[in-house]
Amino acid sequence: MRLNQLTERVWVYPFEEERDRPNLSYIRGDRWSLVVDAGHSEEHIREFYRELEEAGLPLPKLTVLTHWHWDHTFAMHAVHGLTLANERTTQYLKDIRDRLVKEGPAFFLAMHESIQREYANNKPVIVTLPDMVFSGEMTLDPGNCPVRIFQAEAPHTDDSTLVEVPGDKLLIMGDCTGGAFPGWEVDQELANKLAETVRQVNPEICLPGHWTPLSRDFIIQDLLYGE
Repeated sequence: MRLNQLTERVWVYPFEEERDRPNLSYIRGDRWSLVVDAGHSEEHIREFYRELEEAGLPLPKLTVLTHWHWDHTFAMHAVHGLTLANERTTQYLKDIRDRLVKEGPAFFLAMHESIQREYANNKPVIVTLPDMVFSGEMTLDPGNCPVRIFQAEAPHTDDSTLVEVPGDKLLIMGDCTGGAFPGWEVDQELANKLAETVRQVNPEICLPGHWTPLSRDFIIQDLLYGE
């Protein structure tokens, strides 16, 4: 995978279907930089960092989580700098960390083939908690680049965090538009609420967790009328 520049301030390390790796987004401010989502494993985040270094981009000071799912969070122990998540995401991570300590990783590895591929050859499964926890909404400014981080109701999970880069007219969405794991059913009421959130933010570009960038109108139509 190669790092791609999406806008003036944002680069993306692309998703991969085989190991269910999501997009990892890099936002560069004039003073410091942040990343959205921590990745599936230490190997995943290390590959991303190598791409940043080759591009001459400094490693992040902060990593923001969009939700608790393993492919977005289980490399937190290996990230550069601090991590940030909402309260509910933090509780979910604590719950699965406690279960891993109690039961071992077998239940986790059995959840999906992509997990088995990511953690082949007995790679350790390590879950850590975020350094900082927020509730509701906050705005950061890494240097002439405000970044709005906010919770939103969404059909994928009940702990969704969205990240807006207003200056680049970009909304980073994680997996929030999808159905709930493992059956992928979509609660239409929640999809409607998310569509209204996207409408109010009014970005030009929406970046899903496991797909290429899409337009605002495509995302809204898919949420309202998608099957």
